[in-house]
Amino acid sequence: MKVLVTLLAWTMPVVAWLSNARIFGPTNGEISDRYPTLIVAAGYAFSIWGAIFLLDVVYATRQIFDRAADARLQRTRPWAALAFALTSLWMIAFTLQLFWIALAIIWISFASILRAAWHIAHTAQHARGPWWQWIPLSLHAGWVSLAVFLNVAQVIVAFHLLPVANMLPWTLALFALAALLVLAALAGMRGNWVYALAAIWGLIGVYVKQSHSQLPGADVAADAALALAFVVAATSLLCSWHYRSLRHDAARSSA
Repeated sequence: MKVLVTLLAWTMPVVAWLSNARIFGPTNGEISDRYPTLIVAAGYAFSIWGAIFLLDVVYATRQIFDRAADARLQRTRPWAALAFALTSLWMIAFTLQLFWIALAIIWISFASILRAAWHIAHTAQHARGPWWQWIPLSLHAGWVSLAVFLNVAQVIVAFHLLPVANMLPWTLALFALAALLVLAALAGMRGNWVYALAAIWGLIGVYVKQSHSQLPGADVAADAALALAFVVAATSLLCSWHYRSLRHDAARSSA
């Protein structure tokens, strides 16, 4: 399994390079521009994939040499492998404009990477694992937590499933669902600041993009994204402080 994790981690940047070289068709950015939404982020925000791929490779390469892997790392490997494989597959499916397939892939990929990050970042009984385990998976999970809703919005626009002349009502509903998901994950992972940072990066990117968009309701969507970014930051800080307080109290009680 450890070898498979490494191969799949290295596959992601290779597929991304091929995709950006238009080997499979139009780039993801070009396709995204064809279906504008009120939840898409500015182009620069997607550069986070470079950091995600790099850190995932660090995680995968480091774990292959870990001969004394603990139970958490062993439980994480299958989920990380699945997430890495599906991330590569999503890039191909989206480029080929197989939108429904891409949507299904990214949701399964998200569930897999979130479970991996959840295992390795925090459990009820243990603190975080080594940085090379929890930081890469947390960053990946935090970004994809928002990317899944961007994909939903693009499918809605591509197939006119909901009104595209007035996207604000259903966009705000997607923001609400994203908030529930991200805040619940933060609470479960005790304020994981790397997960929060990735989500905040994406939300700030949405704010920047929608602040300059001419789509109806873009200004409200921008404000909603900015407000949610502040809520995510505050929740991360609060959960982290609460967890530290509990650990401090436990240490004092056992002393």
